Amino acid sequence: MAELLDGERVAARMKMELADRVARLNAMGRPVGLGTILVGDDGPSAKYVAMKHSDCEEIGITSHHVHL
Repeated sequence: MAELLDGERVAARMKMELADRVARLNAMGRPVGLGTILVGDDGPSAKYVAMKHSDCEEIGITSHHVHL
């Protein structure tokens, strides 16, 4: 029998688990970070990158962005 997954609930649980792992790594002196480079002005790509940086902020990952 098929099981219906609640995507928002799964994503929230994953973010909580990642936040915990990030906090433990930061406490060990091993900071986690994301760097992005966006070339050009493609709207969907800019939105995707913005969402990734927002996710990072939620779970305690430092992020840096360069737009060329």
